[in-house]
Amino acid sequence: MNAENSMRERIETMFRNDRLFAYALLIGAWVAIWFVVNQVAALGPSGIFMGLVYFSALALCVFNTASIIAMVKHYEHAKEHIYRQDIEHLDAIAVSNK
Repeated sequence: MNAENSMRERIETMFRNDRLFAYALLIGAWVAIWFVVNQVAALGPSGIFMGLVYFSALALCVFNTASIIAMVKHYEHAKEHIYRQDIEHLDAIAVSNK
């Protein structure tokens, strides 16, 4: 039972780290997209063109956010299968390298 508890702790740690990394990358994507949009706004013409640029950037950010949230939810539901397999492979590699 101790090995099973250790496995569950490792699975939770890997999931928590992946979730944190996914959300950090999502924030980075928002920052990068809005940086580019602001640079384009400084150079580009105003009016309809910039409206389309802002709308496109917002749509990109919204869809990207939705996909990351969906991915994290999927990983949360399937974490036992996903991470157990990863940990078993990592442990097998560690044993073979000794």
